[in-house]
Amino acid sequence: MVDRRRMIRNYADRGVDPEIVERALRNATHAPSAGFSQGWGFLLLDTPEDVRRWWSVTTDPEALADPDDWLTGMMRAPVVIVPCSSKAAYLSRYAEDDKGWADRAESRWPVPFWHMDAAMASLLILQTAVDEGLGACFFGIPVERVSAVRSEFAIADEFDPVGVITLGHRVTDAGNPGSPARRARKSLDDIVHRGTWT
Repeated sequence: MVDRRRMIRNYADRGVDPEIVERALRNATHAPSAGFSQGWGFLLLDTPEDVRRWWSVTTDPEALADPDDWLTGMMRAPVVIVPCSSKAAYLSRYAEDDKGWADRAESRWPVPFWHMDAAMASLLILQTAVDEGLGACFFGIPVERVSAVRSEFAIADEFDPVGVITLGHRVTDAGNPGSPARRARKSLDDIVHRGTWT
């Protein structure tokens, strides 16, 4: 199934079985997390009203009035999931006795595992979509819209959105076959450095 996973940007105008959405979210909770911190949260928008709110908060009014092909296809997705991460969950977890970093110093973390773990959970949602014969796309929230998203959907201060996932029944679009048709996938020889980088 991994070979079939790709980002889908054009959806049919039909709903998704709520049990599949719940399965995708449940699968997300099986992602690895440092110290089993589980510092993730998911904003689920699965009603037409909430999905419309999403696009109105994240899209320029001019674009909404005359959407291009990308926006038209994406807005038909009946489900929007916003994965979020909590740095505080990780700093608190690693200040517990079994970890022993009582100072909660963020500098101990070479990379922000809170974001990485939320991204791995997101990938499990994407993969569940493939397993269920659906399409999904992970993309970023425009930086200038993050504050409005937080406000509109009352996202807790402790959590930071790491992106957004659309989920729905895919439409085959011969005119836009996706990135792999326009760019070659790098070979393993180009990306795997065996024994040493050089």
